[in-house]
Amino acid sequence: MTHQQKQNFTFALSVMFVVSFLLGFITTMNNSMINFCKAAFNLDAAQGQLVNTAFYGAYVLSIPLAMLMNKLGYKKTLVLGLTIIGVGFILNYFAIGAFAGTSSIYSAFLSCMFVVAIGIVFLQLVMNPYVKALGTQETSASRMTLNQTLNSLATTLAPMFVSILIVSNNGQAPTASAIQTPFIGLGIFTLVLCAILLMLKLPSIKEEEQTSNNGEVKSYHKSIFKYPHIFLGALGIFCYMGVEIGIPSFLPQRMEGLGLTSGGMIPGFISDFFSFLGMNMTEATSILVLYWFGMLIGRACGSVVLGRYDSKKVLLSALTLSALCVALSLFIDGPVTIWLLIITGLFHSIMWPCIFNLGLEELGPHTKAASGIINTGVIGAAVLMPLMGVIEGSIGLTAVFCCLFVYYAYIMWFTVKGSQIRIK
Repeated sequence: MTHQQKQNFTFALSVMFVVSFLLGFITTMNNSMINFCKAAFNLDAAQGQLVNTAFYGAYVLSIPLAMLMNKLGYKKTLVLGLTIIGVGFILNYFAIGAFAGTSSIYSAFLSCMFVVAIGIVFLQLVMNPYVKALGTQETSASRMTLNQTLNSLATTLAPMFVSILIVSNNGQAPTASAIQTPFIGLGIFTLVLCAILLMLKLPSIKEEEQTSNNGEVKSYHKSIFKYPHIFLGALGIFCYMGVEIGIPSFLPQRMEGLGLTSGGMIPGFISDFFSFLGMNMTEATSILVLYWFGMLIGRACGSVVLGRYDSKKVLLSALTLSALCVALSLFIDGPVTIWLLIITGLFHSIMWPCIFNLGLEELGPHTKAASGIINTGVIGAAVLMPLMGVIEGSIGLTAVFCCLFVYYAYIMWFTVKGSQIRIK
């Protein structure tokens, strides 16, 4: 690799870090708005989870969008995704105004968020294989985790954004109109970022030219269906979405059931800081800042750990510790219960890049298409969240958290057996 190539790779990775930040911010903002939407649109638990369904449901388009990315290349796909996101937010601004006071306003809101999500899918498709390709195979898990660190910084800030600019609404009752100004701002910012990227030059990566450790060019089967670990990896991401999104989606209900508030849970100096910023610390969703902050810390440390230790062993350790925290939370009542669930964010932090990296191993020219297939697993949030919402309403919240063990079990199996490279 020449010195110039290293410079190009460093610059390209920096661009992807910005994209990762935006992706994480929008995704977590969407999830953090569930309780707000239930109040603003007068919804029950299952209807509130449709926010996740509309957003993550767009990932069902991952395969055809990956085929389009294969033709467009990374940069054009990146620009297209940002454009769609910007347009989606601006459309939502006008849709909220047009349908205000009608029964169709929630449907209009969800439709516009689906448009935003299509743009997010494009960014997700670009980000993972591109970051993986911008360096050596040996450091890919560490590189992807470092990229996810900025994603986690965004996920930490997003709940604050929602609380300060949307939920608080100057002390007024939650209304759909509170969404308009923040959304038009996000739309304009995204389009400006898109315009900047149009003027930048990014390096072209050809996965088919990847070489083995002895310097020889690798050969690959023509059919992607010869690599079952791709599809098993997609199911791994499907289950992972159940735990990453499941816990913050239902943690506020668990806290309310215990009669706890965010103000009583968060240490005084942190609470004072958030209150100074304008956050309403009486809102149950405010506690989610700590969950996503744990993801941030975990990924920052994980990028170092994964550079030194085998990613499978690190992933298995994280899965075991996270499952143990959830198990203990079922037998303990009080603040400790909530802290145990918050701590899982620390362990969830390295799961996405590890699972994704295992699913993309040894694929060469199939990397882009495989990324599309694995990304379809994100629909797990669209499928599992409403299902868990139904379970909450019919059986109870304890049953919801028991579902997490099923997801953990499959990811463990995939890590040990399913991720092995097998040629059919």
